[in-house]
Amino acid sequence: MRVQQGVSFSLILQLISLLFFLCPYGSQCIPHNDVKVFIFEKINNNTMAPKISPSAEPQPFLPLLAPSPSTPISNSSLPKLSGLCTLNFSAAESFVSTTATDCWASFAPYLANVVCCPQFDATMVILMGQYSKYSGMLSLNTTNAQHCLSDFEKILETQGANRNLKKICSIHPANLTEASCPVVDANKFESIVDSSKILTACGKVDPVKECCQQVCQNAILDAARKIAMDGMVSMPENSTRIDDCKSIVFRWLASKLDPSSANGVLRALSNCKVNKVCPLVFPDMANVTKECGYTISNKTACCKAMESYVSHLQEQSFITNLQALNCAASLGMKLQKANVSQNVYDLCHINLKDFSLQASKLPARPTAKPSQATAGKTTL
Repeated sequence: MRVQQGVSFSLILQLISLLFFLCPYGSQCIPHNDVKVFIFEKINNNTMAPKISPSAEPQPFLPLLAPSPSTPISNSSLPKLSGLCTLNFSAAESFVSTTATDCWASFAPYLANVVCCPQFDATMVILMGQYSKYSGMLSLNTTNAQHCLSDFEKILETQGANRNLKKICSIHPANLTEASCPVVDANKFESIVDSSKILTACGKVDPVKECCQQVCQNAILDAARKIAMDGMVSMPENSTRIDDCKSIVFRWLASKLDPSSANGVLRALSNCKVNKVCPLVFPDMANVTKECGYTISNKTACCKAMESYVSHLQEQSFITNLQALNCAASLGMKLQKANVSQNVYDLCHINLKDFSLQASKLPARPTAKPSQATAGKTTL
């Protein structure tokens, strides 16, 4: 399959180039050399691309690539801040720059759920954690939160970040407040929870083991339940109050770790959460059902419909390898429910890299039993 015109080939190359700088933040990146080979193979197969000599180191095809995290794009003017925000942005200066790079203007919509928004959230948590060190509070009031979020956006925009991060990442001033969590005082927090347990579980997180064993995540959840129960006898398991209190726990944890360690822990936990679900929105599949439903009479028409459908999924966002697995399984279930009983993945040679270019190094047909069981007859 080819990537359709909705996402230009040059943009895909830029996105993959940007991923070179982002591999330290997730365990799902393709090795640098493998991606390099993949890119040049694609360029050589593109008639509009310049010819690349196999005997020489290729020159940059694109005039502008993503900036290094150590040298973010910035303009010469300083942002005009409100002067009313109580957060100390210089306390997490390097991560503010990292956020600006990860949310670079052109790429933010495509890398939102994988890179940009997780780093945006992590930086805000670190800033809140640093704030609690001198204020003793783990939240801002609504007015202060509005000023701080606005100032943060202006700082990021000055360094080259997208102007619509609030919309892209669904960030609101309420994300910096206590929301419905009853405990925001740092001293009170420490009198309720087992601080040493949290620090032992989350002081250092293995990005791979944590997603399976959930040691830190369980410690965070346990602490969130305890402070959420303050003044209450019982609480529903899926209460939004517990989720709001998780934010308070993250801020407290960030205040106890150095910013670099806090960022590593927060990004590792975010990766676990991100990889659990498929972030893609599946549009109406009436055309696929029409061409591929029941008994397939025209293989060419069916595969054309499937290729068009999957290419539209590609245009939504870059996704991780594990997300690609989840998306393939989810689409398989939807196809089965829509009376597409034949294995159209095999029939039309659709594999994981058609859901995400990041997945190009995974097997085309994973044999894990959960995927087969989940997808029913329409298996991978």
